[in-house]
Amino acid sequence: MLFRSLIPGSLLFLAPLSSALPQASTDGFRWQGSLAAGKTIEIIGVNGDIEAEGTTGRQVEVTASKRARKSDLSTVTFEVVEHADGITICAMYPATRQGPNECKPGNKGRMNTSKNDVEVEWSVKVPAGVRLTGRTVNGRIDARNLTAPAEARTVNGSISIETAAWADASTVNGSIVARLGAADWSGEIEFSTVNGGVSLSLPASTSARVDASNVNGGMRTDFPLTIQGRWGPHRMSGTIGQGGRDLSLSTVNGTLELRKH
Repeated sequence: MLFRSLIPGSLLFLAPLSSALPQASTDGFRWQGSLAAGKTIEIIGVNGDIEAEGTTGRQVEVTASKRARKSDLSTVTFEVVEHADGITICAMYPATRQGPNECKPGNKGRMNTSKNDVEVEWSVKVPAGVRLTGRTVNGRIDARNLTAPAEARTVNGSISIETAAWADASTVNGSIVARLGAADWSGEIEFSTVNGGVSLSLPASTSARVDASNVNGGMRTDFPLTIQGRWGPHRMSGTIGQGGRDLSLSTVNGTLELRKH
């Protein structure tokens, strides 16, 4: 599996304008539709950022634009899949040695790319009560003013989430900043990265079992923590309040912060 990210560098020589700037998309994508509260709008990309924002409107609005330096923009198309849990929208790249790509909800599909530098930039308007899931490989995810649970997955990019409910997020190269308005999740939520910090803000009334670990970096918490098991400079396990639900924070190179609001 080969992923390629577009990371423009500084120009060291003068070049014709056509080769110095990415080609802009002339065939953008737009989808608009209604989803009931509790249903999910899921965005799946490979190269490019995902920006989402809560809206007072009643309909989900998804727009996307494409750009590239070398690859043909028309090689990337869009697919909309309706299913029992909501709507999944994918940026569809050409087939690779692993076979054709498939747009399916969650982790059920296949989304690979090789030697294709088309970036898809997403913008999503999310009505009250609708869940958001954002998945990309090379790109950041920024979600603001949401009212329902959210999930964010990337590999090379930072994540920022603000929701009145709860969330779950992971990346590899990038930091995570999240502010949750509720602590009523069931089971476990996890915020994990490898190269980057994690800063999580929770309501003062939160009760949870906390497991946090890193290798290089500090730790801090605004919550009184009842220690359970081992305690060390890079491991923190214990309960906040009455415990009950599980919360995991992890990184290798970065600081972990558990804040109260």
